[in-house]
Amino acid sequence: MTLKDVYNKLLEKYGYQNWWPVHEEQNSIVEITFGAVLTQNTSWKNVEKALENLIKHNMLDFEKVYCSDIKFLKDLIRPAGFYNQKANTLKAVSKLFLEKPHKDITREDLLSIKGVGKETADSILLYALDKPYFVIDAYTKRFLSRLGLVSDKIDYDSLQSFITQNIEMDLEVYKEFHALIVKHCKELCTKKPKCEICFFKCEVNNTEGLKIEKRANN
Repeated sequence: MTLKDVYNKLLEKYGYQNWWPVHEEQNSIVEITFGAVLTQNTSWKNVEKALENLIKHNMLDFEKVYCSDIKFLKDLIRPAGFYNQKANTLKAVSKLFLEKPHKDITREDLLSIKGVGKETADSILLYALDKPYFVIDAYTKRFLSRLGLVSDKIDYDSLQSFITQNIEMDLEVYKEFHALIVKHCKELCTKKPKCEICFFKCEVNNTEGLKIEKRANN
């Protein structure tokens, strides 16, 4: 089974996810960027509460957040947790987007901001800026390692390289594949997996998977 087979099988089962979820009549670049920061170490339900607070106070805006009173901003995003750190990160990210044309923002720019790691940076690049960076998260490692395609010890960069080397560079496929993996891991490939009802069981053996990983890392 190839990685594209995995993608097609997920798509057949769950259909298009059309990520990233955004509110109507809001600036999608701003909302996705803020959402990517806010979702760190919390559930999406908590992120939605924080985003709704920002929308309610007309604060889903780079300039308004950058110029805002820090205490006020912390209160708005409090539902997402770690609001002290995240408020400062939102201000720093907003500053970047205000100072540099969106098309020129790089991964290095984002990673230079305190509070922005690889997953957050790649989420912003892929979903907000339409740049082909595959997002790696805990779901991705869990799912692909259980399929036997990679080791459960693989690091972020190696797993990202493995995926991008084994599937064509396509913006929409990158977006959908990541979203479908999240969907599958919430439905079946949970921390305590429901392998007995999973449509992937016995599709890939672990030995083959490790060989594929080694090729990707060479």
